[in-house]
Amino acid sequence: MPDIKKTDTSVSPIKAGLMCRCPRCGKGKLYKGFLDFADKCSECELDYSDFEKGDGPAVFIILIMGFIVVGFALVVEVRFHPPLWVHAVLWTPLILGGSIAMLRPMKGLIIAMQYIYKAREGKLDQ
Repeated sequence: MPDIKKTDTSVSPIKAGLMCRCPRCGKGKLYKGFLDFADKCSECELDYSDFEKGDGPAVFIILIMGFIVVGFALVVEVRFHPPLWVHAVLWTPLILGGSIAMLRPMKGLIIAMQYIYKAREGKLDQ
C-alpha cells in the first residue's frame, strides 16, 4: 500500500481545480499534457481514473463565450455598423483564444466538483 500523504484542509478544491492542481492537496499537477489528465496526483496519490473527464466543460465554455461574444458583437454592430469582415476579424480570435484559455481550468473545476461531491459514474449514494 502506498504511503498516502495527509490532505491539506486549507486547500480549496475549487481554487485548486481552476489552477489545474489536485483537488485534494492543491499541489500535484492535474494534467500530464495540454488536456491529458495524469493517472494520479504526484503529491498525495489521489487516483484520477475514477473521475469523469468527458466533454461537459466544453458546453459551459460555449455558453459563456457565446454570451460574451454575442453581447460585444451586438454593441459593436449597433454603435459602429462595421462591415461583416470586421466582425470576423474581431470575434474569431476572441472565440478561439478564449475557448482554448478556458478549457483547462474549466475541466479542472469539473474534476474538483466531482471530488467535492464524491460523484462517480454509475454509483448512487442511498
